[in-house]
Amino acid sequence: MNPNTNKNTTATMCQIAAKVLGTPPLAWTAPEGPSLITTRNDLIAAGRFIEQAEIPDDIEAIMVSAFGDPGAAALAARLPIPVVGIGGAAARASARPFAVATTTPQLVASIDSLMRTNATGTTYCGCFISEGEPNALMESEHLLDDALLAAVHKAAQAGAQCVIIGGGPLGEAAERLSDQSPLPLISPIRAAATEVRALLG
Repeated sequence: MNPNTNKNTTATMCQIAAKVLGTPPLAWTAPEGPSLITTRNDLIAAGRFIEQAEIPDDIEAIMVSAFGDPGAAALAARLPIPVVGIGGAAARASARPFAVATTTPQLVASIDSLMRTNATGTTYCGCFISEGEPNALMESEHLLDDALLAAVHKAAQAGAQCVIIGGGPLGEAAERLSDQSPLPLISPIRAAATEVRALLG
């Protein structure tokens, strides 16, 4: 489930998840809202769409693919199937001191809370923001990759031993940067897909 309204982003995220699941998950895209969640109000509004979504009876598990996990807890509370948010899954996948590199400064407080809640047995070193306006960065792979790499370097200086590229729409960037990063990168989409696969046995 993509809480953003960009269907191209949804398709890309499903393709990344398929690398773990073996087949692309069914796609769901938010019917209203921004194409990129950048503020807390965006996150809250997106959460309402997730929480109230009609889910077919034959669905076995759900991935909520926005890094703040909007609506995931509320949806899980009303469904008898696993509901996994990519942000929480990424934090749970971190076995050593970790940080987040992302593009959305207005979401830092939400990200910090989510990471601290889901980090298990390791240290969260903080959220490091790329320089540049988020939507503008998304228009240029080159600018986005350079900005995220700079944030990863800052995370390394702060003591992180691995870095989460924090955002569903940043999934492609996480794939591209895996060989360039000075630290191991965690893809939230892959982390959530791995968790879903384990939960389904």
